[in-house]
This record gives sequence, structure tokens and C-alpha cells, in this order.
Amino acid sequence: MNWIKSSLLIIIIGLAFTACKVSYSFTGGTLSPDVKTFSVQFFQNRAPLVNPNLSNQFTEDLKEKFRSRTSLDEIVDGEGHLNFSGEITGYQTKALDITSNDIASTNRLTITIRVKFTNEIEPDNDFDKSFSAFEDFDSTKQLTDVENELVDKILEKIIDDIYNQSVVNW
Repeated sequence: MNWIKSSLLIIIIGLAFTACKVSYSFTGGTLSPDVKTFSVQFFQNRAPLVNPNLSNQFTEDLKEKFRSRTSLDEIVDGEGHLNFSGEITGYQTKALDITSNDIASTNRLTITIRVKFTNEIEPDNDFDKSFSAFEDFDSTKQLTDVENELVDKILEKIIDDIYNQSVVNW
């Protein structure tokens, strides 16, 4: 009799686990299961001060974020369920922390990128907005000496913000 109760309990527990579906995401995304593809259009650099590599670097880094953090297929020629387009609108340096000798002790590099995002499956999540981030550097260094490192850090912040806004819905 004890054996029958134990078997029945195991069957009930097994059915309960197969009947309940729990969805977890280790990448932080909350995409609809109907979203299968994404596309990233080339982001033109329309900033007054132009870094010649920035357009390509940003476009490729944004694609890589979605390739590595989602299981979505990339659409190269055309539009996917998630579409990203826009332009680089700002690339500027600014002096900070002016000392008594009218010399800056710190400079700031700021990048601003306007992104138009459309979600073909859930259009309520569409947006058209600017994302901006900055990094500070010592004024004793030339921008050209630290520019690549700063740009990498800034783009990582901006791309994380875009990812969170479009996929995680933060």
C-alpha cells in the first residue's frame, strides 16, 4: 500500500512539473517568443566633430551585442522583427575642473547617438530617442592617446542602454 502511495505521489509531482511552464532568461531579456530576427542599419556619423571609425564600430558592436546576448537571427539586407536605425549626433570634448590658472585638470569625451527602434511584434515598445555617455580623462593626456579606450567604454555604456531599453524594457 505504501508503494502505491509513493508511486502515485511521484506521478502527480511529475505531471505538475510538466504542466507548468516557467520561462527564465539568463541574459535579462523579456522578448516575446514570436520575435525571431533583428536588423541593424548603418549609423551615419552626423556629429560636428567626426571620428572616422565611429560609425562602423558602433554599428558592428550593436550587432554583436544582439548576436551574443540573444538567440535572434540577424537580417542583413532588410528588416527583422526588431529594427535599429539612427545616426551619431554628438562627439565632443569639454574641459572640466578648471583650476585657478584657467587650466582644465580633467577633460570629458561625450558621444550621443540617436536610435530609432521598431518592434514589429510589439509596436508599443518602439522608441526614437538619443542615448549619450561620457568618459573623463586627464588633461595632461592628448585625446588621440586615450581616444580608442574611451570610445570603447562609452560605446559599451550606450549599447547596454539601448539593449536594456529595447529588450529588457527598463
